[in-house]
Amino acid sequence: MRIYYENRVGYSSEDPLGFARLTYQRGLRKGDELRSLLGHTTRLIARRGDGRLLIDQRLMTPFTPDEQHFVMQEWLPLTILEGGYRFGAVILAQDVFARLATATVVTAVRNLPMTYRYFDTESQAIAWLTTT
Repeated sequence: MRIYYENRVGYSSEDPLGFARLTYQRGLRKGDELRSLLGHTTRLIARRGDGRLLIDQRLMTPFTPDEQHFVMQEWLPLTILEGGYRFGAVILAQDVFARLATATVVTAVRNLPMTYRYFDTESQAIAWLTTT
């Protein structure tokens, strides 16, 4: 796996199985760290051109309301438009509040032209993503 971008929030990488990855790390986020990570992830998805992203949220700290708003109103629409993002395989967070924050985002963006699927294990997420 080749890391494309990394900061305290997590990292974006290219998986040898043929898709982009976004892996969140544990801990609180400051300032524009989430924006920076997601911006680089958009560029990675656009560069790859296949619209597929595995999102590993197992260690993720819950989104704040401002972060939820950013993801729903800015990042997802932009990444779909400019990055061609179409398929997201989400490995569920261990933290129940992180799961709820993600569910809120996904519910709010149901009308966007993309498909999200949730998985408990990485192998399930990869199996689905590699068949899309």
